[in-house]
Amino acid sequence: MSDVTFMETLLDGIDVMWRPLGEVAKVQRGASPRPISKYITDEVGGVPWIKIGDTDPGSKYVEGTAQRITLEGASKSRVLKKGDFILSNSMSFGRPYILNIDGAIHDGWASISNFSDHLDSSFLYHFLSSHQVQSYWITKINSGSVSNLNSELIKALEIPIPCPSNPTKSLEIQGEIVRILDAFTELTAELTAELTARKKQYNYYRDQLLSFEDGVPRIPLSLCCESIADGDHQAPQKTDAGVPFITISDVSATNQIDFSNARFVSESYYNNLDSKRKARTNDILYTVVGSFGIPIHIDSDTKFAFQRHIAILRPNASIVNPKYLYHAFRSSEVVKQAHSVAAGAAQKTITLTALNRMKVAVPPMIEQIRIVSILDKFDALTNSITQGLPREIELRQKQYEYYRDLLLSFPKSDEVDIASKP
Repeated sequence: MSDVTFMETLLDGIDVMWRPLGEVAKVQRGASPRPISKYITDEVGGVPWIKIGDTDPGSKYVEGTAQRITLEGASKSRVLKKGDFILSNSMSFGRPYILNIDGAIHDGWASISNFSDHLDSSFLYHFLSSHQVQSYWITKINSGSVSNLNSELIKALEIPIPCPSNPTKSLEIQGEIVRILDAFTELTAELTAELTARKKQYNYYRDQLLSFEDGVPRIPLSLCCESIADGDHQAPQKTDAGVPFITISDVSATNQIDFSNARFVSESYYNNLDSKRKARTNDILYTVVGSFGIPIHIDSDTKFAFQRHIAILRPNASIVNPKYLYHAFRSSEVVKQAHSVAAGAAQKTITLTALNRMKVAVPPMIEQIRIVSILDKFDALTNSITQGLPREIELRQKQYEYYRDLLLSFPKSDEVDIASKP
């Protein structure tokens, strides 16, 4: 079925009216009582105080928060009820969240409420999450005329209202669209839950395999490695092409390097680097600033350079299997060490001195190889982008996004009115 035929069938001759969000909902910017410390409370009667950091990017709901504010503080803020929407108007702007609780928001949020007469909340969520809306926000923010997603900009966003003359019928149509899209999101959620369960299982068995009796020596990394270094402390000049230059933001949560957004440095810069700063097969990269403690096993001799926020370890293969060291870095024992030695307030940092002193359990080589064989199989199931559940989740998410954009592509008055075709 073609896209046009699909929409014709769905609308079945029904009119669609595009109306500014501000006409069908109440859009307001959050507010913060000053000083906020005066209003923070542990009392049960306090009101949840929803900040930017209290949201989970993997969820569409805000279910709770770590802090509460007094009733007086809430009265000076923006109080919302369960079912209302919030949008970040600055960092990671435009992502919608639905409140599962009553609460108050600070001035980093904008709120959307009082829309239920015209819009199904899930329909509104899917529309606000759509590619067309997210692209619209980016276009406006990058236009130079505005610096953040302010309430006036949100009010001006046009929302499709099918069958506006019959609110009951309109909500029925919206509900049917939601039913179709929720079927995709529920499948993705099921797969994600299974992936989470597998990761927990993997973490459990990894820690079991990497837990040793006192007879297994704990050896400092300085003795396990031929060298331990970090990236160049002087930011190199970037070029339009050449050798990829990796920053900590290019290190993924799946312990891989994402080269897609990397900038470049010249071949001459790379060639002048010390050999211990040129990654080669079986080296281990390890983030040491900010998002510290993420290891990456290098499995090829691909050329790239990296910033000083990333350390590079060259294992001594006669003492420790490189892949074993990678897995050991992810164990609870070593993760706890990393947190204990990380210093600093604004940005936690593991210095090279501290990294050299960190210890790993080093069993006999034959045992290391056995452990690597087991844990590599778990990795293939949980972290590989081309195998197992992550790949399946990625495909289901793309399928959802395709149908979401199709189902929400209502005609406008200046377009071909597909609903009026015979």
